[in-house]
Amino acid sequence: MLYLFTSSMNKSTLHLLIFVLSILFWSPAAAQLKNKTKPGFGIEVNTMTGRIIRHSANFTSPIPKFSAALDANFVWKTYGKKEWQQRRNFPVIGMGVTYTDYGNNQVYGRCMGVYPNLQINIIKRKNFEWTLRLGDGLGYVTRRHRYPVDTINCAISTRINDFAIVMTDLRFHVDDHWQLQVGANFTHISNGDYYQPNLGVNMAGMHVGVQYYPVTYKPMPIIRDLPKLNNRWLAEMRYSISFKEARAKGNPVLPSYVVAGYASRRWQGKNKMFFGADYAWHGDVYAFLKYNGIHEHNQRDYAWDGAVFAGNEFLVGRVGIITQLGVYYHQTYLKFDDLYQKYGVHLYLIRKETGTVKELFLSALLLTHEITAQFSEFGVGVGL
Repeated sequence: MLYLFTSSMNKSTLHLLIFVLSILFWSPAAAQLKNKTKPGFGIEVNTMTGRIIRHSANFTSPIPKFSAALDANFVWKTYGKKEWQQRRNFPVIGMGVTYTDYGNNQVYGRCMGVYPNLQINIIKRKNFEWTLRLGDGLGYVTRRHRYPVDTINCAISTRINDFAIVMTDLRFHVDDHWQLQVGANFTHISNGDYYQPNLGVNMAGMHVGVQYYPVTYKPMPIIRDLPKLNNRWLAEMRYSISFKEARAKGNPVLPSYVVAGYASRRWQGKNKMFFGADYAWHGDVYAFLKYNGIHEHNQRDYAWDGAVFAGNEFLVGRVGIITQLGVYYHQTYLKFDDLYQKYGVHLYLIRKETGTVKELFLSALLLTHEITAQFSEFGVGVGL
């Protein structure tokens, strides 16, 4: 594992790794951290190695033999200061920074990602844990597709992209300060089809790492009698907008409009299951049809899609983490798979138990077909 990492990572990144680890192990720095931090705060460093996944037949760029990354995560073990922390069994929240060397700088460049994240326990024993970490943020890519001269990079066309990461770890607690881990990871970068090409870059691999908590990773939890939240039903509506590059003259970036109506039911006081239907009008598809003279008499009928869907929302304070699966009942002229997946977050501005408007939220979602991103949508929603 370490050999694969060192053989594929460039010298500057190795120097950065050595610097970070020296800070963690150097006793004067560690003592200073202990004096200035609170219980539950920690620093995690992982070395990652893997390969880019060729997830589409259109992905013709060469696949490097190895890709590698360095991940640093500033974590905080919650202890019950807020009610949701106890309801979610005191998860770990963090802010991560990842530097990825895909192994071919002339094609893919390198990616610097910054992302908030949430870590939950799957299995927990005295000195061992099996954990899952979910994160999503922004990634800056040093090399992008350059039209029309670039005939090799068909993956990324913008500098700024969505950066998503999933990690699962087996952790060993050495003591109250140190943890060692080994696990698997998956990262994805994409611009949500804002510009073409946008196949995105998916990388999967393994990692090893260490966590250091200057004070302790086991802050004293606050246990209280929580008010019982009933399993209420809500009628909800979400309106979103997305922008995508049209495959038409001038490649204009045009809006898509998405309306979803659904019913939700809260369960266990910390989740919401939901089901409903959506409708999406795609300006980029309409422009494509007009430019190419396809279905001239009924182009609007081929520029929208709709689906029935179901999903679950994991409530974490004022944030809801969305997982949604949809089945199309109508597709645009540019057909995709019969199923879609949506992932993202709701940020609640209002959430209360009484009144006509019980929820008001902002929404950011990514629609994918398997592991290929199609578009990002941003909007607002209400629950009654």
